[in-house]
Amino acid sequence: MLNSCVCAFLMVLSWSVEVIDASAGDADPRYRDCVRHCQETGCVGQKRCFPNCKFSSDGELIDRPWYMQQEPLYLQWKKWDCQSDCRYYCMLDREKERESHNLAPVKYYGKWPFRRIYGMQEPASVAFSALNLAMHFHGWVSFFILIYYKLPLKDGKKAYYEYAGLWHVYALLSLSSWFWSAVFHSRDVDLTEKLDYSSAIVLLGYSLILAILRTFSIRDEATRVMVAAPLIAFVTTHVMYINFYKLDYGWNMIVCVVMAVAQLTIWAVWASLSTHPSRWKLWLVVFAGGLAMLLEIYDFPPYEGVLDAHALWHATTIPLTYIWWSFIRDDAMFRTSNLVKKSK
Repeated sequence: MLNSCVCAFLMVLSWSVEVIDASAGDADPRYRDCVRHCQETGCVGQKRCFPNCKFSSDGELIDRPWYMQQEPLYLQWKKWDCQSDCRYYCMLDREKERESHNLAPVKYYGKWPFRRIYGMQEPASVAFSALNLAMHFHGWVSFFILIYYKLPLKDGKKAYYEYAGLWHVYALLSLSSWFWSAVFHSRDVDLTEKLDYSSAIVLLGYSLILAILRTFSIRDEATRVMVAAPLIAFVTTHVMYINFYKLDYGWNMIVCVVMAVAQLTIWAVWASLSTHPSRWKLWLVVFAGGLAMLLEIYDFPPYEGVLDAHALWHATTIPLTYIWWSFIRDDAMFRTSNLVKKSK
């Protein structure tokens, strides 16, 4: 559920960025002149030139994406193409000029002026995405140990908890989503964007299926298939649409928000009606996650070019992820205890 809130809001945020044709920074004539000069000469100023700005014999720029270069990917990761380097260093120079005139930072192409660290475009967001990934891995491992080593098993092999397999799949999809989130914040290009979007959408769709199956206590396999099949078909079609036909940010936003709101509503209603001993953890995740999103509303330039509101929001999801997996473990213990009592 927590990942669904995060992913949906990321979709909304990224869509709002994409529909902006020009931010104040990249609309600045001085910045545009700098980028144009750099792409014509391969240099910013007199001393900073880029070896990746290669020109043909007729003076045309040969500028291929970083992931299409001849060198191995692990060597290319810290390198950028000519256009990206020109934009980045012109942005740094322009921001220094603005700072010397006591002017506040402005956005470029919908993003604040971040400073690269080891080739990473938004280092703080990368770090917090990685920590979220680690927290999900920790939650999954602790859940696995609880299910198969601490709680009683049927005939010594199969778990009593009917939703164990579903949560294992959820964990794998969460790990994938946060991994590609870290990659996307590290390098924002078409390839990483589609991978990030696709993994987030798949997680959203699966989380909705899981919310329905758990809250309505659907344990029959045939019924589960009937519930999941149309949602799986829709998510698969949507992923193929944005990857191979058109990455429509407006439509993608609608799809993600609808799925996220639907599952949040399902969990919230269930928490209100249920007598589950750990339902308060659901409420905590919902309300704390909502408050954390205020960081996105109160947007501010990155401190020292690294830490911005979006990165801090990623940081707040780390403890909430721990609480969410704590609820999942509690649910496993609660259901197992009831089922063991009935079997006696």
